[in-house]
Amino acid sequence: MPPRDISELAHRLGRRAEAVCRRYLSNGRRVGNYWLVGDARNAQGRSMFVRLKGSESGKGAAGKWTDAATGEHGDLLDVIRESLGLADFRDVSKEARSFLSMPYVDCERGEPRSPAVPAAGGSTEAARRLVSMSWSIPGTLVETYLRGRGVTALHETGSLRFHPSCYYRPDGGPTETWPAMIATVTDLKGKLTGAHRTWLDPAGFSEAHLGRAPIDTPRRAMGELLGHAVRFGCCCDVMAAGEGIETMLSQRTVLPAMPAMAALSAAHLSAILFPGTLRRIYIARDNDPAGDAAVATLIERTNAAGIEAIVLTPQLGDFNEDLRLLGADALRAILRVQLAPQDVDRFMKRAA
Repeated sequence: MPPRDISELAHRLGRRAEAVCRRYLSNGRRVGNYWLVGDARNAQGRSMFVRLKGSESGKGAAGKWTDAATGEHGDLLDVIRESLGLADFRDVSKEARSFLSMPYVDCERGEPRSPAVPAAGGSTEAARRLVSMSWSIPGTLVETYLRGRGVTALHETGSLRFHPSCYYRPDGGPTETWPAMIATVTDLKGKLTGAHRTWLDPAGFSEAHLGRAPIDTPRRAMGELLGHAVRFGCCCDVMAAGEGIETMLSQRTVLPAMPAMAALSAAHLSAILFPGTLRRIYIARDNDPAGDAAVATLIERTNAAGIEAIVLTPQLGDFNEDLRLLGADALRAILRVQLAPQDVDRFMKRAA
């Protein structure tokens, strides 16, 4: 849906803000010109307030809301999405139009029609809205989680965000909410194409779950991932690529100046797109059969593109295991002997 249409839909809902609140935030109540409720998921409480009267646009517009307890904010489209647990914006649009007694309009053809089945794993639009509902990681559970994994290099991590209560849908079970690390997936031009969620244990780090939530699948991705990645630092002629976010941040703990990207899986690592400036790529290998297959495919592609590829192999299962269990000095020594000599001085952090 074009941004102008999304804005118009939000404006129409804002004109009927109190009716929207009575429908989707039924556990709240009106106090003056505001609707008070626990949160955007219709919990009981008073920390979230929705403006019922105001201008057509801007921060003071009717329908704008803020949760004073978490810092979350948004419009009434976000309320519909959160209160009903909708992952795909097409479903949000359909629900909003139904409430407003408007026909559902296909976003591409501009014609009324039945909504398409939501894309598996969520759409790019759903990823974009999830990212917009999250915020930067300093002082959040994400920072605690990463430090628990041994990661101290948190510079240039704008691609990582925090969501305090991200929906998780177990197979065959009711929807749950857990805090989550949200990673933005972008293309070579920096355009957001997807998002990756790592649900976190609010109790903190433990060896049993390594800081992740005690659920069956604590990691899931949504949107368009093929060829794209979670990026740290600005690409130049040399960069590193690997599967996991924690793997690449572990490497950056001792190679803080080297740009890196996390492809999120072995299959996606083998298909990453190369920046035009790239001349040498370090492939952070995971010690498993899937990792071996991804490295082999990626080397074939780099050879065909005239890019030098150097494989970096961890001593244990991956570089985060090396960092956590062996320490930063050991990881530095493991990587030093595998780097091109000119890149040691250029990218490697000296031991304290």
